[in-house]
Amino acid sequence: MGDEVTGAALRHWDHPAYSARLQAGRAALAQLLADRRLDRDRPMTGLELELDLVEPNGDPAFANDSVLEHLHTSGEEDALYGAQHELGAFNIELNLPPRLLDGAGISWYEGDLAAALAEVREAGDKAGVHICPIGTMPTLFTDHMGMDALSRTKRYRILNDEIMSQRGEDLRIDIQGAESVDFTSPTIAPESANTSVQFHLQVSPEDFGRYWNAAQAIAGAQVAMGANSPYLFGRQLWAETRVILFEQGTDTRRAKQRAQGAKPRAWFGDRWIEGVLELFDENYRHFAPLLPLCDEEDPAEVMADGGVPTLQELRYHNGTVYRWNRPVYDVHLGRPHVRVENRVLAAGPTAVDICANMALFYGLVVHFANAPVPISERMDFVQAATNFRSAARHGIQADQEWPGVGLVPARELVLEHLLPAAADGLATMGVSGRDAERYLGVIESRCRRGVNGATWQVARVQVAEHRQRLERRDALRAMVLDYAARSADGRPVHEWEV
Repeated sequence: MGDEVTGAALRHWDHPAYSARLQAGRAALAQLLADRRLDRDRPMTGLELELDLVEPNGDPAFANDSVLEHLHTSGEEDALYGAQHELGAFNIELNLPPRLLDGAGISWYEGDLAAALAEVREAGDKAGVHICPIGTMPTLFTDHMGMDALSRTKRYRILNDEIMSQRGEDLRIDIQGAESVDFTSPTIAPESANTSVQFHLQVSPEDFGRYWNAAQAIAGAQVAMGANSPYLFGRQLWAETRVILFEQGTDTRRAKQRAQGAKPRAWFGDRWIEGVLELFDENYRHFAPLLPLCDEEDPAEVMADGGVPTLQELRYHNGTVYRWNRPVYDVHLGRPHVRVENRVLAAGPTAVDICANMALFYGLVVHFANAPVPISERMDFVQAATNFRSAARHGIQADQEWPGVGLVPARELVLEHLLPAAADGLATMGVSGRDAERYLGVIESRCRRGVNGATWQVARVQVAEHRQRLERRDALRAMVLDYAARSADGRPVHEWEV
């Protein structure tokens, strides 16, 4: 969820001033776009991964301070992979360095990711806990839902206070799936159950709309293939419960606003776009700030002096609007750019699974963003949103509506239509044929076997309940420990035995 809030920021928290700075940031970004000062034609990629920490008995381990301390005292600065706190005291986040994807770029990602996970596991061993890259923490129960579940960093405590203040009442988590959950919480602790992987793609500013639209169009297929979040509070809910939990767990709307149809902060969107400014304008129009001022920079003054503004207020605000495909403005090595941050997928299960999901995303988004007829002209936006929702509920068994194909099982759509498109997109990016075949082959195997992280979790719990006669809570603990061990082993989830 981003950088820490500093003490200086707290002292300068001023809502009217913040709103004025957001407007100044928007004006500066518009000027950067008009002057063509944003980086272009360098399709850099990036990856963020959130992880859960697990006690030896399978319960969540509220130990991120300890694990991060071991990581940051290892003496190997380059091996820390940007490790930092996340919302939950049992979460941490890793950030891999950005790179081009051409050649063996995906294999390099897999190697770096495996090394990062091994290092975190070593730190976890020192802290007496396991690590678990999974979508929703299966052994997080309602009796864990106190303030202790939240990280102790100022950023997340402020975020909690602001969300609850704007909402004006307890959060309600009400999810109907294979089973059901109805729980109220005085904090945003339920949201800490979620961990995800985020893929970043830097794009030329004039092409941003096509790439964002393409990412929205393929979100349903991504979630169907990569669903990994079937359990919450001891109940089997959606294949990707993370989606509905994110919507409810970050909802700042008061009851009247919800009834009037105000936009939730976790939002798929309601239309195709033409350019990146449309999304930042929606941020300002629909979503009140949650985090304090963080910078004294005057963007107009910086630009008048020929410099590059950081636009911290605009970036902080954007970081608290949880779009499934988020626009990002950033500065890297003194060069400003925009990128698409793809946020639809759960963490895990393994490095190779994550990189297979990466190959599918980058391949499809590049293919459809560069198609002669844009996907936004062939597909209704409502259908893209419906596909996304269906995939979140049903995972790899979902149906998907696709232009020229109609309503078909997601497995059929991916096997017969989307995998060839993804291969074409990866070739456009210069990805080696060997990498494309290896990682898209993982997606193909999931389709043919009907197995992804969500289906494996459910099958493993059923074995524990029916064959081993374990109660649900103990069955989930056994599954989580088995999952963590198999994740460390590194074989893709479709090869895991139940």
